[in-house]
Amino acid sequence: MAEGLVDGRASRTAPVDGSGRTVPTFEAMSAVADAVLYEGYLLYPYRRSSPKNRARWQFGVLFPRDWAEADGPVRPGVSGSADSWYQRTECLLRVRRPDAVVRLRVRYLQVQHKQVEDADGRPVESLACGDGTVQLTFEEAVARAADLTAAPAEGEHRFAVGSPAGADVEELPGGAGRIVRRRAEVRASTVLGVERLGEDLFRLRVRTANDGRVGDPHAPRDQALRHALIATHTLLSVEGAEFVSLIDPGRALQEAARSCRNDFTFPVLGGPPPAAAPEDGSASALLLSSPIILPDHPQVAPESPGDLHDAGEIDEILTLRTMLLTDEEKREARATDPRAAEILDRVDTMPPEVLERLHGAIRSLGPAGEASPAGRPAWWQEGGDDGLAPATDTVLVDGVRVGGGSPVRLRPRGRGADAQDMFLVGRTATVAAVFHDVDGSTHLAVTVDDDPAAELHGWYGRFHYFRPDEVEPLGGTDVPDPAAAAEPSPGPTPSEA
Repeated sequence: MAEGLVDGRASRTAPVDGSGRTVPTFEAMSAVADAVLYEGYLLYPYRRSSPKNRARWQFGVLFPRDWAEADGPVRPGVSGSADSWYQRTECLLRVRRPDAVVRLRVRYLQVQHKQVEDADGRPVESLACGDGTVQLTFEEAVARAADLTAAPAEGEHRFAVGSPAGADVEELPGGAGRIVRRRAEVRASTVLGVERLGEDLFRLRVRTANDGRVGDPHAPRDQALRHALIATHTLLSVEGAEFVSLIDPGRALQEAARSCRNDFTFPVLGGPPPAAAPEDGSASALLLSSPIILPDHPQVAPESPGDLHDAGEIDEILTLRTMLLTDEEKREARATDPRAAEILDRVDTMPPEVLERLHGAIRSLGPAGEASPAGRPAWWQEGGDDGLAPATDTVLVDGVRVGGGSPVRLRPRGRGADAQDMFLVGRTATVAAVFHDVDGSTHLAVTVDDDPAAELHGWYGRFHYFRPDEVEPLGGTDVPDPAAAAEPSPGPTPSEA
């Protein structure tokens, strides 16, 4: 049954089912989900006047269909940075008990226009108040969420996930004026579909669509955004069942995983990663379908004291740069948005020990590698790079010597591979260089053959990197071994003389 519209926050308590078992909740994914929800909401230097804060809302935006397809149908893909009117998630569910239950939560931001008015009720862009603060007209957003609970039985479950129109008025100190916050109606719905693939295997399909209309298909983007779902993503949890990873499904479910279609979003397993890697395929009772491509079990670094709305940047750098803003810049940022004011308060009062933790962390230590080969200095010593030439070095792969110019087929490993690499499975590439890391490992730098920018990437050295066991040599022909080529010729044999 649909449980209706709630605020964007996950429950802080773990419910218990009738048997006394703890039911998986969305709390284990709340930090990552909030980072997705507010990614790019407001970027450093957090001021309204900054050019980067004049073109906002880039991920998971679902516009009304009449606006999104004004110039033709949208082109499906996993990229959540492309404008669309719907999202489609497909994932695999392995049921363990007949009383299994699926819980689903759709989350997004609803645009809220913050209009500042003076004491006479006239709209203004900026207003100085008697207490020394400044208020700026700006586009804010409100977190929204809608829940559904259902049994994984074949069929469809439809529920509304939209938000009503509304307005709130805040009087400013000293009668200086007021702030009027207005929200336009967002009409949207989600359909949960269940399809049986095997005795205990099901495919879940979650489709969220914007059912509203802008009216003018060629209206400015800012106007259409007022009727859009922003940073749309889906959280799922199950009891009595488990979600199968689409990145690492295991041998038996590879074909079923490949058949799952995901448009403008990509599902990954949620919650903390397992203590030990599973032998054949990964699974979890939690799943996050995000418009930003993530790995299984994504986590926010425990050293991070709070969201900076730019998860692709380094917290320490953003924190230090924010500390160095001038008083005037900080004043404008505080007036821009309450979330910007929260960031400034956190940065300005950050204890030294918290800032120190942002400098770096060692997550794990592996065993020490083998000592350097006889005669070769350690990598940190002078001469450690002597004899290494990435452009001409080679490495044996399946008995074939591979080096610069070798054609290969990409076979990134399922477990532990970069999420971006998974989209290159089966593609052909050309090796550009062989690199030796300081830990003794070897990586092949490649350019993808059907990449239109492959030549440009090669020119300025932007490559994809794979381990030797993640490529398949093509052609079966060795490239010349530079070590063998460097050996002096023994000269002609007597018979040849």
